[in-house]
Amino acid sequence: MDDIVKQALAKWPNVPHCYGWLGLDARGNWYMRDDRTQAQGPFRTAKGSMLRHDKLIEFIHRNYEHDDEGQWFFQNGPQRVYVELEAAPLVWRVAEEADGGGFTVTAHTGTAAKVSGCLLDEDGRLYLASPMGLGLVHTQDVGIAAEAIERGIWTPEPVQASELPLRFGHVLSPAERHAAASHA
Repeated sequence: MDDIVKQALAKWPNVPHCYGWLGLDARGNWYMRDDRTQAQGPFRTAKGSMLRHDKLIEFIHRNYEHDDEGQWFFQNGPQRVYVELEAAPLVWRVAEEADGGGFTVTAHTGTAAKVSGCLLDEDGRLYLASPMGLGLVHTQDVGIAAEAIERGIWTPEPVQASELPLRFGHVLSPAERHAAASHA
């Protein structure tokens, strides 16, 4: 977490959390979701405006975490901006090592990861588990990941996509969860 964010948290510890305004798609792109977009439906059906400002995206990446309930958020100064997820909290980029001996896996945030599991859902989407969390393999890297599977480095386990949040402890829509808790 950035030092400036830590300082803001110390100065203003009780700022309300923000829900529904930020989304992460299956390719690792960030989307801002204004009131109008949110009124059109959940993130999977109404994404909003894709962020393109490199410095802002880098700031989000450095301050992207999850809480104890599995809700991923961007710590924006003193405020947690909870993230709507299209598929998983992480999107993996996969590359073959230069010597051809293995593969590297890096999250959309730029953080390297060690793969602890490989899963294939009913729609043919490939996920990798790591100590950082569950992530979807970027569509551009599925061919490279298939090479790792063919070499026996990863063995995909069949899974239903709907079971992944419970199994890996992440929340796809903190906004829906927050709204349900508010009305309970």
